[in-house]
Amino acid sequence: MNKPRREMIAETRAKLIAAARRAFGTVGFAESSMDDFTAEAGLTRGALYHHFGDKKGLLQAVIREIDAEMTARLNKVSSEAPTRWQGFVDECVAYIRMALEPEIQRIMFRDGPAVLGDISRWQMTEGCIAALAGSLDRLKADGEVIDIDTEAAARLINGASSHAALWIANSDDPQETSHKAVEGFRVLLDGLRTAKD
Repeated sequence: MNKPRREMIAETRAKLIAAARRAFGTVGFAESSMDDFTAEAGLTRGALYHHFGDKKGLLQAVIREIDAEMTARLNKVSSEAPTRWQGFVDECVAYIRMALEPEIQRIMFRDGPAVLGDISRWQMTEGCIAALAGSLDRLKADGEVIDIDTEAAARLINGASSHAALWIANSDDPQETSHKAVEGFRVLLDGLRTAKD
């Protein structure tokens, strides 16, 4: 029995993304060859062009997949915290620490910006900012954070956490840089809290 066309297209895309992700995560974008990952996926270069346009389009698809996985992990981190504020802090810190993971470090924070440009202009960044603003709105309603424009605060937090991740990913000592970045970031976030007796 033949598979439906939609299912075949999804399988082809998934095979190409998986093969490219392995290549980008190990040898990097510049050193990976379209012929290598089309051969690994058992597909033609024509299939890659049809579905993604080019290698850069395939990188964007890989980044979207990794970003979705990171988001799911971050949502889990925040949902397991004892308070909404602690969940917010834990989620921000977890994002920064993800820059220590080799695949995320190479694809999201090294090759991604080098090939696709400024991370703050990536399409998915607006979704991150909206999610941060939503969290800040809830914290503000709970009386946990000061009266601040939540969109402005979300944009600043997003920029700071992205920059921290880039700093870690490109550091000569990522572990030490991560420690500094997380400690500094915690102090910045603390500045948003309302005064507690």
